[in-house]
Amino acid sequence: MTPAARNLVCLWYDGAAEEAARFYADTFPDTHVYAVHRAPGDYPSGKTGDVITVEFAVMGIPCLGLNGGPGVRPNEAFSFQVATCDQAETDRYWNAIVSHGGQESDCGWCRDKWGISWQITPRILMQAITHPDPATAKRAFDAMLTMQKIDIARIEAAIGGDV
Repeated sequence: MTPAARNLVCLWYDGAAEEAARFYADTFPDTHVYAVHRAPGDYPSGKTGDVITVEFAVMGIPCLGLNGGPGVRPNEAFSFQVATCDQAETDRYWNAIVSHGGQESDCGWCRDKWGISWQITPRILMQAITHPDPATAKRAFDAMLTMQKIDIARIEAAIGGDV
């Protein structure tokens, strides 16, 4: 079991929990696959030896990947928010998800090929949209609304009033 985890985020997959967990481990720091559990016998939608659950952590967050089948699709009600330090890190995570069968969305959101939503969020964006000066916060917020992947230079320009 994931070390010392008392509460896990359970993510539903249609047979790809292990593939997803290994992709996350290859992509994000402090991400590990701890255990792959296989069915001890045949069951209605599978057979002995099929992967039924995967214990892993994404950037330190303990997760359980459940191969629950096609009956449930993830949506934006749950997402991982990854705080990035610079444009290179933002680009690296965004591009890893999108270029591996994922899909771009708006305002720094994207979805991986298994339907899990990710917010790739530069720290400066969060600082800007919560800025104590309402005009600065609004300029940064308005700039964000025009983006898919966040462009830090454009956020910085908005902070400075150069938009």
